[in-house]
Amino acid sequence: QVQLVESGGGLVQAGGSLRLSCAASGRTFSSDHMGWFRQAPGKEREFVAAIRWSGGDTYYADSVKGRFTISRDNAKTTVYLQMNSLKPEDTAVYYCAAGSGYYPGGYYYMRNTYNYWGRGTQVTVST
Repeated sequence: QVQLVESGGGLVQAGGSLRLSCAASGRTFSSDHMGWFRQAPGKEREFVAAIRWSGGDTYYADSVKGRFTISRDNAKTTVYLQMNSLKPEDTAVYYCAAGSGYYPGGYYYMRNTYNYWGRGTQVTVST
């Protein structure tokens, strides 16, 4: 089992920044990659960004490229999501997820490549 706890959400004005953290514990050695997803009210949960523990390859949704940066601290088994130039449409609950498989095709944007999920942290961007 892998436990994930997100933190760092909050209320920010448009154009501002937030950094989310996801602390992983438990059988973290079984995890190959970590991802961030988000879900706005009335919408499907969508992929935001992903990173592999080994090598640090990163993947981003087109909607956040150039604004968000995912990173990891292997020693702390923590993953971060730096969010800059935030927009009201970024408002959502942000979820951290961990997956154990390796996908050479880079299918980390797919929810079914993740085995464990955190409870989420709310991000609200005001106009």
